[in-house]
Amino acid sequence: MGEPCVPRLLHRIGVQTRSAERNRPAFTAALPAATGPAAARPPPPSSQLRRPGPGPRRPRNAEGAAPGDAHRPARAPAPVGAGTERAGPHMPSSTGSRRCPLRPPPLPAPRRPADMNYSRFITTVSAARKASPIRLLTELMQKSPPSLISLAGGAPNPNVFPFKRATVAIGHGTAVEIGEDLMKRALQYSASAGIPELLSWLKDFQRNLHNPPTANYSPEQGQMEVCVTTGSQEGLCKVFEMLINPGDNILLDAPTYSGTLAALARKYDFLIIEDDPYYFLQFEKPWAPTFLSMDVDGRVIRTDSFSKILSSGLRIGFLTGPKPLIDRVILHIQVSTMHTSTFTQIMISQLLQQWGEKGFLEHIDRVVEFYRTQRDAMLIAADKWLKDLAEWYPPAAGMFLWIKIKGVSDTQQLIMEKALQKEVLLVPGGAFNIDSSEPSSYVRASFSLSSPGQMDLAFKRLADLIKEAL
Repeated sequence: MGEPCVPRLLHRIGVQTRSAERNRPAFTAALPAATGPAAARPPPPSSQLRRPGPGPRRPRNAEGAAPGDAHRPARAPAPVGAGTERAGPHMPSSTGSRRCPLRPPPLPAPRRPADMNYSRFITTVSAARKASPIRLLTELMQKSPPSLISLAGGAPNPNVFPFKRATVAIGHGTAVEIGEDLMKRALQYSASAGIPELLSWLKDFQRNLHNPPTANYSPEQGQMEVCVTTGSQEGLCKVFEMLINPGDNILLDAPTYSGTLAALARKYDFLIIEDDPYYFLQFEKPWAPTFLSMDVDGRVIRTDSFSKILSSGLRIGFLTGPKPLIDRVILHIQVSTMHTSTFTQIMISQLLQQWGEKGFLEHIDRVVEFYRTQRDAMLIAADKWLKDLAEWYPPAAGMFLWIKIKGVSDTQQLIMEKALQKEVLLVPGGAFNIDSSEPSSYVRASFSLSSPGQMDLAFKRLADLIKEAL
């Protein structure tokens, strides 16, 4: 069963998204410019793309250096939708080891970009958003010297809050200390874009890790900007609401070369939403290049998440993209969630400041090693019980194994009804189709929480279930 190595063609959707839960497949949505007079504007020339060649090689600049060589940690192939041709950690590979024949054409060397007209991508609702005067006053007061006497804000007095200080124990014998003064700030309102010290750390980290060409652009050219969100889910949702009207067309990418989609974005003048929650859970190095690392026009909006590596319950993620678009998202945050929990931001910021980039990446290595061991245990169990009943490919990242059941055209009833009777639960593959009613012979198994013994027993029960179904 093979899939074409090209993006899935324009899929007409409504307001709803396929991302109702965070166990969604990572994907890249490519959004065309709005219709109307602005759409008649000729597309920009395809002359500035930095792209990888075939396979997981990184893009090279005119001098032959890969972006971020001086700073980027070695990394393994990323999931589909994260800017790589490989099957993702949670989407099935239907091509096996077959190499995709589609490759982007060679492009001329980069040149200075022209200003981007982002207004043609924005929905009417997003374009009408104005800055909240109260929010602006709050942020202005927080930047002012202590001598300022403010009678403007509606912030409660932190002296009446019952929480006074906190010590959060960290692995390896360290701790994050939040004293009384910092606790007062942690319990108070904060800027909608994020607290300054966390934003500064994240901007430096994105520059060093991805080396985006847009880092030194002007705002009009799509300068790289970052904002903190309440999990990457909030960022993704707000990006959709900023860019997508009911009935609009979007592209969802199937396995393809990241340079190919980036070239199409430049040629046909659309934006790329790079949703990459499993980016930090890649099992082999070097890590694969991201769309952000190839973004010479300011066309990429990237969502990142701390959920898989620091905490899923703290609900903290961040958006990176062109400043005019990130500013629009911040306006939406001002009138919805207002800001991500200040306490959460301060706790994460204190940890990252304590670790530094080196310590953070070392922590990621420890997390990856854990999930690699878990993956290997699941592969052993699958080989033991499912060898003649199903087929699968070892995942290159993430926390899921995708399994194709032989002789079963649709796993929906098998899993949702009969599997529970066998006391084993997986996710039927149809849940991740664009049209969830389409039959799928796949199931998704998570190896994040179960012990090797539990995985072994679960696959024995699944094998018994499959044999009964056949």
